[in-house]
Amino acid sequence: MALEFTDENIKEIINSGKPVVIDFWAEWCGPCRMVGPLVEELAKEYEGQVQIGKMNVDDNVDTPNEYGIRNIPTILFFKDGQLQDKQVGATQKSVLADKIKALL
Repeated sequence: MALEFTDENIKEIINSGKPVVIDFWAEWCGPCRMVGPLVEELAKEYEGQVQIGKMNVDDNVDTPNEYGIRNIPTILFFKDGQLQDKQVGATQKSVLADKIKALL
């Protein structure tokens, strides 16, 4: 299951040493509802290897502002605490999986 990321826990997670994937989303966002199930599937598939989770931009404003999130869904990919890649907008599961594999 995808983790729930917040402004309070995100720095610790990003700096945990494991690759991290963050899906920035909101309840009212149609494309986010299309990407959400894909993120959940990938979280199960890569459990133990990659920390994959979601951050609601309506509930958390500091982190989206820090990373310049202007459109959702936006998915950020981190390795060793550093931003490695970004996906803006809805996409296919295979595209996300390829970006995750690049982190491993």
